[in-house]
Amino acid sequence: MEQEINRICDLARAVIDNELESVRALRSRIDANFAKACRYLLDCQGRIIVMGIGKSGHIARKIAATFASTGSPAFFIHPAEARHGDFGMITTNDVILLLSNSGETEELLHIIPFIKRLGLPLISLTGQPNSTIAQMATVNLHTGVEKEACPLGLAPTSSTTTALVMGDALAVSLLDRRGFTAEDFALSHPGGSLGRRLLLRVEEVMCTGSAIPKVDIDALLKTALMEMTEKKLGMTTVIDGNEKLVGIFTDGDVRRAFDRNADVHKTQISEVMTRNPKVISSHMLAAEAQKTMEQFCITSLVVTDDDQKPIGVVHMHDLIRAGLA
Repeated sequence: MEQEINRICDLARAVIDNELESVRALRSRIDANFAKACRYLLDCQGRIIVMGIGKSGHIARKIAATFASTGSPAFFIHPAEARHGDFGMITTNDVILLLSNSGETEELLHIIPFIKRLGLPLISLTGQPNSTIAQMATVNLHTGVEKEACPLGLAPTSSTTTALVMGDALAVSLLDRRGFTAEDFALSHPGGSLGRRLLLRVEEVMCTGSAIPKVDIDALLKTALMEMTEKKLGMTTVIDGNEKLVGIFTDGDVRRAFDRNADVHKTQISEVMTRNPKVISSHMLAAEAQKTMEQFCITSLVVTDDDQKPIGVVHMHDLIRAGLA
């Protein structure tokens, strides 16, 4: 049993070593030719059309998705479908990126004349720099490997890894040259965790209007407890005669009041509330509100306007529901 485990682990390590060496070999191929490919992609006024078939097709889809999410509009077209109508999706402002390890993929060779007819820049990622596709391309990037990680030398393994890495190198280079920011990335991923952290504002998650727990500064402790119970936020704001925030009363304040044997029927809220509470703006990022809560070990924040009047309350539960916590 131990011998079998060792054999499996040794083979897995050999695969990783092979792919590491294959990727490392790409470093020497990042040269003026690579920069030329980036220039064509940067100058593209339309979309980057990525094509490949088989395993190269799967890698092509991933590269197109990476381009699209990092500021370079792109999509994948299946070469076979391109010959049966999808070629109509391509415009004269586009740039074509073809993936083929052999450089002799029949389905790609069939559509290259149509690409040439449109006068589109053609960038290829091939494992054979002297292949037909490489020779017909405007720019060819060599992604070939000495051997596949597959012990039979048949299944595309290291070759697909190097193509993927070269695609990432192109995408990240374009990202940098375009000045693409984390905020830009978030706009492309509004439903993702990063998008929520960089885009979601407090005003989108806070409770407002009659849902805000609120009592006057001369109210009794009993009134504050009833307001807290009704609004179910574990706190209430305390306002003065001008409806400006003067304090808050929280679950923690309740415990401290009872420790002092405060009479709920006689004690005024001003005697047991917390003055100068932490407040935030409605335009603040919800992620910043979360950070403030975690920093001060609190579960809610009052949202005030420029006149220090409470216009909302954001609770940790709101942030959890929004997918931030």
